[in-house]
Amino acid sequence: MRMLGLARKILLLLTVPVLLIAAWWTASADSANFFWPPLHQILGAFGETWFHGRFTTDVIPSVVRLLVGYLLALILGVGLGIAVGSLRWLRALLEPVLEFFRAIPSPVLVPILMLFAGIGNGMKILVIVTGCIWPILLNTVEGVRGLDDVLTDTARCYRMRPGSRLVHLVLRGASPQIAAGARQGLSIAIILMVISEMFAANSGVGFTIVQFQRSFSIPQMWTGIILLGLIGNLLSAVFQIVESRALSWYTGLRLSEREG
Repeated sequence: MRMLGLARKILLLLTVPVLLIAAWWTASADSANFFWPPLHQILGAFGETWFHGRFTTDVIPSVVRLLVGYLLALILGVGLGIAVGSLRWLRALLEPVLEFFRAIPSPVLVPILMLFAGIGNGMKILVIVTGCIWPILLNTVEGVRGLDDVLTDTARCYRMRPGSRLVHLVLRGASPQIAAGARQGLSIAIILMVISEMFAANSGVGFTIVQFQRSFSIPQMWTGIILLGLIGNLLSAVFQIVESRALSWYTGLRLSEREG
């Protein structure tokens, strides 16, 4: 039964992608449009485009910048979110400022960040941090504010040490909301990775895609778009594995509540 359930799950996951690829292949098979080449031509150029030198010079640096910026945003967002969610006076003090900066689109800040951080890796990482920190921060604040009052009073009555209270009550109780914000932040980080590489860059997936577009290497440009989708799917799969293990207690609790 377990193998049957696993096979059914895999079949459900692959059904839509296979149908989309088949539809794309069929619709573009006889295409004579320069900007809409056949899918078989795009796939034929994929390996030669990205695995003959560009993987180490463009793909890996992009992914490293993405991961560094995302992890920094995760640390800063969770840390500041716990502080803002726990302290009412701090929330009242910072909320107008946070709402102001949250409303500013991150791509608009790229020229300003270039003035202060230059055009190197620091600027690109900073663009990712300034964009994907907001869903993590705001979800963490809501998760901390939504902690059960009974659990909070119980921890106070038992005089839990601050470190134990932070780990076992605050972080554990707010972790579902934190995970939701982290998932949103990951999607934003991928977008901002590409945008940051389109400004004064000389390497990276975003930079290379723009160069293909400007030189009218259309099949190669499409391979870059497909590569971004594959990177996004891979990172999402890794995130799901980490999330399922970190929130196994929460999943089990929800399952027991449904069965009860």
